[in-house]
Amino acid sequence: QVQLAESGGGSVQAGGSLRLSCVVSEYPYSGYCMGWYRQAPGKEREGLASINSDGDTSYADSVQGRFTIAADNAKMTLYLQMNSLKPEDTAMYFCAIDPRQYGCGHRYNYDYRGQGTQVTVSS
Repeated sequence: QVQLAESGGGSVQAGGSLRLSCVVSEYPYSGYCMGWYRQAPGKEREGLASINSDGDTSYADSVQGRFTIAADNAKMTLYLQMNSLKPEDTAMYFCAIDPRQYGCGHRYNYDYRGQGTQVTVSS
């Protein structure tokens, strides 16, 4: 069974940075679309960034230029570097993966996801 484990969340002041990591295990496919999405209380789920096995990336407008997604295929680990954080970035952040590597996009619907890691940004 595919498993994803996020880490790196926490509390930070506005303008600060965090780096999220996600280790993927038992993934049986050769191609992938991996991404990060978030959900805040009372708000809709928001796809933030994605990367596919070709290295193509996609970002939501809300994080473009501030967040960077990267993947280490050898370690099957996904990263999200988050800079210039804002209070509105406060949410639970999830990593996710599925084999639909084409049409990857910064979506929030994946076949497999982790349990999430909380990010809190104070003003």
